[in-house]
Amino acid sequence: MQRLPEYLKRPIIDTDKTKKVRHILRDMSLNTVCENARCPNKNECYMHNTATFLIMGKVCTRNCLYCNIGCEKPEPLDGNEPKNIALAIKELGLKYAVLTSPTRDDLKDGGAGHFKKCIEEIRFINPDCKIEILTPDFKGDKSALNIILEASPDVFNHNIEAVKRIFKDVRPQGDYERSIQVLKYMKDNGLKTKSGLIIGLGENYDDIKDTLADLHSVGCDILTIGQYIQPSKKHYEIKKIYTPEEYENLKQMAKDAGIRNYHIGPLVRSSYRAGSIL
Repeated sequence: MQRLPEYLKRPIIDTDKTKKVRHILRDMSLNTVCENARCPNKNECYMHNTATFLIMGKVCTRNCLYCNIGCEKPEPLDGNEPKNIALAIKELGLKYAVLTSPTRDDLKDGGAGHFKKCIEEIRFINPDCKIEILTPDFKGDKSALNIILEASPDVFNHNIEAVKRIFKDVRPQGDYERSIQVLKYMKDNGLKTKSGLIIGLGENYDDIKDTLADLHSVGCDILTIGQYIQPSKKHYEIKKIYTPEEYENLKQMAKDAGIRNYHIGPLVRSSYRAGSIL
């Protein structure tokens, strides 16, 4: 594994604020992508009393080669989870909440109904809280996507993650065009849409430019781009570490592609400071 430059490292933060967030999550038996995906921004977010909730368990039915979330036997859905998330949001005082999940191909609706229940509970207990959901592709099933449309989140996020040329190398069970069409369907039906790329997987600038053009062509409202950091030796190898200067080039590339709202930087992740670019 490559040594990381200093700008890709975060200090360990352990304060009363971070302890409070961990305490609330533990008491409510809630998972976060912050912990399970080993997000480098975890403690910064905890310092601001926020976290990205990981619903429907912490194992996935797909095996993307860059991801730290395990691919094992899926966990049963927790019927108390929607209300517990809503109560945790109230206790944390959040005005903007982000929900994500592992892919649940084992469920008939891919978990769309559970997303909807979570959104409904959050709105019932926290009517002023805006909600962003980061979902799997639901196999492109429009009946599942329609369940999400009924719930009407403030932002619908589905990450493309990798450029088209190498997509199948790192996401063997996914489909690039299907993901693009999911974003198009949700945008065409009135939702604000968002997607993200992780870079350093072997793409080049032309690949990134083409993917940004694809996202813009389906009306993607918000874009995130950040550096891939290899979770362990068994995961996909980092092919390139981008410099801070190169991120400035990527910002210009996003602007040139016509994407107005973007958050691009070495440690940017799809839900990092999400409420600030709504």
